[in-house]
Amino acid sequence: MSQVLFGPKLGKEGKLRVGCSATIFDTNREKVLLTQRADNGRWCLPGGGMESGESAAQACEREVWEETGLKVCATRLIGVYSNPDQLVIYPDGNKAFFIVLSFEAEIIEGELGLSNETTNFGYYSLQEMDFLPMHGQHKQRVEDALLGGEALIK
Repeated sequence: MSQVLFGPKLGKEGKLRVGCSATIFDTNREKVLLTQRADNGRWCLPGGGMESGESAAQACEREVWEETGLKVCATRLIGVYSNPDQLVIYPDGNKAFFIVLSFEAEIIEGELGLSNETTNFGYYSLQEMDFLPMHGQHKQRVEDALLGGEALIK
């Protein structure tokens, strides 16, 4: 299981990594699709690391497909998130500092399912998220998605 540490400028110790996450609303735009991570049991937006040779939107769409079985289209950049005081340490000893691009995405096709990275999924309101063990600042990303407007830099 990965470990997340916080401390002044601790992120400097990690290798720079770019990630993407997707906020996928239900039809009433009241709940958001969350997945439960297999590695730590926490709930999060579907997403993951960007690979060389793909755009940020393509990375987001690929990660959603791999984790949920849904084909989506990234429709709006919600925000760019980074925390210089955060460091992720993986079981193999690798250290990472993340910059995450969070998108709103719409489902095109597919059937919602599990992957080797997820153990559960569901649509949840902001109020319901208060009672879930959430991963990182994913709830903040959902709140920012609900605000609409210009992309945020946090």
